[in-house]
Amino acid sequence: MPELLSFQGVNTYYGDLHVLKDVDYRIDAGEIVCLLGGNASGKSTTMKAIMGVVAPARGDVVYEGRSLKGVSVAERVRRGIAPVLEARRLFPRMTVYENLEMGAYTRGQGAEFEEDLQRVFSLFPRVEERLKQLAGTLSGGEQQMVAIGRALMARPKLLCMDEPSMGLSPVFVEQVFDIIQTINKQGTTIFMVEQNANMALQIAHRGYVLQTGQVVLDGPAGELRENPMIREAYLGEMKVG
Repeated sequence: MPELLSFQGVNTYYGDLHVLKDVDYRIDAGEIVCLLGGNASGKSTTMKAIMGVVAPARGDVVYEGRSLKGVSVAERVRRGIAPVLEARRLFPRMTVYENLEMGAYTRGQGAEFEEDLQRVFSLFPRVEERLKQLAGTLSGGEQQMVAIGRALMARPKLLCMDEPSMGLSPVFVEQVFDIIQTINKQGTTIFMVEQNANMALQIAHRGYVLQTGQVVLDGPAGELRENPMIREAYLGEMKVG
């Protein structure tokens, strides 16, 4: 499959703090790629660099063969990159419908808008039932459904998900990962930052492991699942002997 997005020797800083250090990623069209790592490893900074909130000091983020240097957040969304933000970040005093509308703000409304709404409803029947409800009154799982739906309203080629299972009950976690797979099978490429390594590696094609801003492991998800370091650090298995 052709390469959709890549990081090429990306370095980022917050003041004097060197966060991402010569990071290389590659995400091919049609894949689910997961990014694993502990707190303060640089995972959220990775997402911010993709969306243009953080600019690399050195290196480049390349999308569809073109550098994203100087490209605004709105233009990145127009080109087909949509985020599902950590902790959902819905507009709590707006209705579910209004939140979904915000996802399509770069495209406007028309026949495609209605098509996309129906796609969201087919994935999340509960969202259709809650259209007039204020987003802030929904449960955590329902808010995550709306957050994913809002991102899909932008018709993304690449869906960037930051901790999609955070704060969800085990039942909702399974539902969300099933839906991520469905979205991928419908043709959307997914790059996912996730603490739940076990679930992420079950649905991903490939993965990267980030520690203190550096990629320390990468490869097919099945191989990473069997890696002793991953098993101990992320899957809760202890070394014996």
